[in-house]
Amino acid sequence: MNPTTLKLEIAGAAAALIVEEGLEYGPAKHRAVKQMGLPARTELPGNDEVEDAVHDYIAIFCADSQPGELRALRELALTWMQRMAAFRPYLGGAVWHGTATRLSDIYIQLFCDDSKSAEIALIDHQVDYEPRTVTGFTGDKVEALSLSSFCPGLNEPVGVHLLVYDHDDLRGALRPDGKGRKPRGDLAEVQKLLMSPTESSS
Repeated sequence: MNPTTLKLEIAGAAAALIVEEGLEYGPAKHRAVKQMGLPARTELPGNDEVEDAVHDYIAIFCADSQPGELRALRELALTWMQRMAAFRPYLGGAVWHGTATRLSDIYIQLFCDDSKSAEIALIDHQVDYEPRTVTGFTGDKVEALSLSSFCPGLNEPVGVHLLVYDHDDLRGALRPDGKGRKPRGDLAEVQKLLMSPTESSS
């Protein structure tokens, strides 16, 4: 099998794990390689290739259920963006790009003048959260405030992750991705998505 075909096979296997088990892209690619019995050092597909495979998988296997699940997650994301509106929230990840299912978490980036202000806001509202350190879109470590929030549309709790960036990071956050799309959307853009019949991000 040539390398291009093999990467597409890995992307397809990873897509199934992302949709069916809620794995993130990186772990899904590595598990797919292991499941396929390939060497650990096998060249992996890029995230764009995996995302295309996720779209294909959803279209074939989840066309009936996924749009409703995506809408429920976007509605919950909007609720949290409204709660955290003072911190310039932007929605990213699968919920923004339209590939999310009920197993997906919600990722909201906050751009704060004071990195501790978002955390203080959660404490003031008596929200239980867990602070973690993750790698942000800049490649640097950023603080993530992770919490569980009940999603009425799914009738179950969903993971919500508030990633705290400096306000100066906002300019770089809006550069188009490899497909020429907006990598994240603000409150008004998420509201617009929810009013759109197709509900796919630009």
